[in-house]
Amino acid sequence: MRAGDRLVIGAVRRNGPWPAVLALTAVAGAAGELAIPYAIGRTVDTLVSGRPDDTPWPALCVCLVVVVMLCESLGVWARGASGAHAVATLRLGVLRHVLGAGPAATRRFPEGELVTRAGLNAEEVGRAPETVISAAALLVPTVGALVALTLIAPVLTLTLGAGIVVILLALRAFLRATTVIAGGYQQVQGEIAARLVDAMDGARTIAAAGTADREARRVLAPLPRLRAHGMDLWRANATAAVHAGLVVPLLEVAVLIAGGFMLAAGQLTVGELYAAARYAVLGAALSTALGHVGGLARARAAAERVADVLALTPVAYGPRTLPPGQGTLEFRDVATGELTVGDLTLPGGTVTAVVGRSGAGKSLLAALAGRLADPERGTVLLDGVPLRELSRGELSRAIGYAFERPVLLGATIAEAIGPGHRQAAVAASADTFVRRLPLGYDTPLREAPMSGGERQRLGLARALARGERLLVLDDATSSLDTVTERQVSRALTTGGRTRLIAAHRLATAARADQVVWLEDGKVRAVGAHHLLWREPGYRAIFQGAAS
Repeated sequence: MRAGDRLVIGAVRRNGPWPAVLALTAVAGAAGELAIPYAIGRTVDTLVSGRPDDTPWPALCVCLVVVVMLCESLGVWARGASGAHAVATLRLGVLRHVLGAGPAATRRFPEGELVTRAGLNAEEVGRAPETVISAAALLVPTVGALVALTLIAPVLTLTLGAGIVVILLALRAFLRATTVIAGGYQQVQGEIAARLVDAMDGARTIAAAGTADREARRVLAPLPRLRAHGMDLWRANATAAVHAGLVVPLLEVAVLIAGGFMLAAGQLTVGELYAAARYAVLGAALSTALGHVGGLARARAAAERVADVLALTPVAYGPRTLPPGQGTLEFRDVATGELTVGDLTLPGGTVTAVVGRSGAGKSLLAALAGRLADPERGTVLLDGVPLRELSRGELSRAIGYAFERPVLLGATIAEAIGPGHRQAAVAASADTFVRRLPLGYDTPLREAPMSGGERQRLGLARALARGERLLVLDDATSSLDTVTERQVSRALTTGGRTRLIAAHRLATAARADQVVWLEDGKVRAVGAHHLLWREPGYRAIFQGAAS
């Protein structure tokens, strides 16, 4: 069984009480529809014969119609509630899985793709319970009609059975074709979303360069393919609708012809002939399942895309805590991707600057140190404990991480920084501008106008407030002006915690206790800045940055 089909089945099974409510209303409504032709037929026979009947058939017909209407109304409500519950459950699961997978999720899928799969595709999968149950409920009138026709005249059952086989074959072919086409349609939707998110990230650059028209064409370039898939879906629906739709009148005519001969021979009453004609229509109700089958096809295709996200391996944490220590960080025979670190030690309480040209591997080394990525080979240890074996809470307390473009989380600035926010903000040179805000640290984030440098300072403050043993700073001062950067760097290069800084400025490397020089994905040298400065290649790194 495909992963997408398992996800669809799981959405049905784990949808709480709603599948049962849907099934109950569908079966009860179908049973009422099956009983109506019989009741009307008996009413007709009573009126034609002129003989009174103890059973009030007209009143019973009215009651059955009311039951069917109530079941339909309750079914509409249950379908809405079922879909909302399934979509919410699936989206929450996908969101938790993506966050659990960490940066691996965005390395595997573009951000726009993730949004599409967790949003639109999850919604389509969430409609699967309603679609599956509604389609399955159509079997009730079909089976009931076969049984009723058998009781009236077995020969009529053969006519209906042949038509049902034709309808099932048409639906089977439609499901297969539509699943493939819907998958292509959803893939193109994801491509457009990914391109749109990229464009929104670079909106200011696009506006400054005056390339809005060209960028719009790039984002919408997949539209012809989207249209082609849409037309294929329309053709598949139209073809299947014609094939299945022709069966219903043909079946009704065939039953009426056969029943007419039996009526002339005295083998059927007028009421039984009417009931047989109605049962032929009810038995062919599967022909109306095209909408449900189309929805199931879209859900299956979307489920494959959602299942790809759920196949990401979440970051695993261990049960261990850290022993007493100063934050010594060790790389033992570490290599991953295009970066080979080998053996490297950052003594506790020291400052290590990582330098190198763009693409040398500085950010990847920082990610390994903060366990935003795990090495393919070797082990990274903090105070003698492998990072993989630390619990989530211990890792979060021990390591603070600051980025070039920090994303601030929380309702207020104080919540975004964390415990000890005032002291951390002072160290990051953020206290002055925060206190100038109307509500200070209680200012809601969405109402706090901040420049890129101010946002970066809050990101630094967050790292300082959380990292008890190790601070990992990945280009975290690039948006600061020279004076502020000097103040922040002085705070970052003093104190008791171990610090690893991806450095681009000469002053930061000069203040570090040791420098790790990366070149072409390898550690070229480790040593004091003044010793490495003798190397022309090392000096060229900062001369290139200055230019």
